[in-house]
Order: sequence, then structure tokens, then C-alpha cells
Amino acid sequence: MVKKKIVNLSTYLSEIAVHGIQEKKGNDIVRLDLRDLNSSVSDYFIICSANSATQVKAIADSVEEEIYKNTQTNPWRKEGQDAAEWIILDYFDVVVHIFKTEKRDFYGIEDLWGDAQATSYKSA
Repeated sequence: MVKKKIVNLSTYLSEIAVHGIQEKKGNDIVRLDLRDLNSSVSDYFIICSANSATQVKAIADSVEEEIYKNTQTNPWRKEGQDAAEWIILDYFDVVVHIFKTEKRDFYGIEDLWGDAQATSYKSA
């Protein structure tokens, strides 16, 4: 009998989101695990950087496509597509933040959630 590792839905969504980011060569990919924090608004924040507005949009599209392909789920809310300096894809328990590099440095999201367990990923 083969034993399967059981992963909860938010963890699975976060892994798919990371893969979508990697497909478009997102930079400095970090997954913040917020599940053990009392003040958290979701289970995970996925954060990455891009070099241009075009890449920000491409990453957002890739994340949406990968999550939909694997779960038939669309984001509950999307913000920032017009300016494409910071796009947020909100899947309730997983929130994906895609920044142009200089905006990420300015807002410092990781610093706001410094108590969260952070996992870094490489681009594909």
C-alpha cells in the first residue's frame, strides 16, 4: 500500500502559486506561513518581485492559470492590474503579492509579518 502525504487546501494552493510564479521567472519568492499567528488574515502570503510591469502581469496571469487548472478556483478578489506595480490575488486563505522590485522594497511586507515562518524559493 502506498502512503500519500495529506496536505491541506491552503498549503496546496500556496504550492501551486509558487509554481506559477516560477514559470514566469519571478524573483525572490517567499512564502510566509501565517497559520500560527493570532492576527493573521490568511494562512499564507506568497510574495515575489518582477523587473517590469509586463512581468508583474505575466506572473499574475500564470498564477491564476495554474491555480484554476489544478483546482478550478478563481481569486475572490484581484487588485492592481491597471498600474501593475503591485498585484494582489486573494484566494481567502492564500494571498499572492506580486511586486515590481522597487515597490516591494518600499512596502516591506515581509517585515510586517516578521513572526511568520518564511520559506524562500528559487525561480525555475
